[in-house]
Amino acid sequence: MKSRKGFTLVELMIVVLILGALAAIAIPRIIGGATSAKINACKTNIDLINSQIELYYANNDKWPSKVSDLSEYFPDGDPECPFGVAYTIDEGTHRIDATKHTHTSE
Repeated sequence: MKSRKGFTLVELMIVVLILGALAAIAIPRIIGGATSAKINACKTNIDLINSQIELYYANNDKWPSKVSDLSEYFPDGDPECPFGVAYTIDEGTHRIDATKHTHTSE
């Protein structure tokens, strides 16, 4: 008797089902990880900008009115929110308030 080499249709279907189940578990975790990384990058940008606002005040004896006033402190360009939301300086606190800076993707 000759033995046949290969997979049956049932075996292939089981493999496809297992791969589909693994993808259903992994893809949301990957997407969630990317969103979490963007949120953390945005929080880091806010902390960095707020520290540069202090430096600007120390050097100029006045508060900056907008983030673009701080361009000299960012040689690689002004920090940008990964979600595309503009950073705005609160005139009352002279800071960027992380609680008021919201993203539609969160």
